[in-house]
Amino acid sequence: MAVPERIENPSLADYLAVMSRAIFQAGLSWKLIESRWDGYLRLFDGFDPALVARYGEGDVERILADGAVVRTRKKIDATIENAKTILALDRERGGFRTYLRSFAGYAPLVADLRARFKFLGELSAYYFLFRTGEPVPRFEDWETTIPGDHPRMREMIAHARESGWTG
Repeated sequence: MAVPERIENPSLADYLAVMSRAIFQAGLSWKLIESRWDGYLRLFDGFDPALVARYGEGDVERILADGAVVRTRKKIDATIENAKTILALDRERGGFRTYLRSFAGYAPLVADLRARFKFLGELSAYYFLFRTGEPVPRFEDWETTIPGDHPRMREMIAHARESGWTG
């Protein structure tokens, strides 16, 4: 199984894709979501937020009827709402990255992300920020604040460090 890479200059579609992947794999096996990721990309139009934000009930039914993805209505609805939120923040803040970097630190940013975006928990927020090249706390420090064991996150961080990331 491939280790998720950091994206240095993410597009709006990258932001939505990474956020959605974090949400869809929450509570499930990362391997399961990875094995079906091509289906997600196809069914969500490459996670282009301008397209996904316009999805209606017919699109939701189309996704639910397709066996290529894990069919979770609440997470599908969340992806559509999150696309709308990304587009709004991109317009309002002069860029989505500008929005992400407008906070005094990790904790206030994560609090705002969790308030604005559907189904984005603490673990998913760290994953999202890490993958999109945003500053995150040192993993070993952050990990102590999150209940449970997170071997895939640990593997992702180790791979990034081996590739030259110094966080």
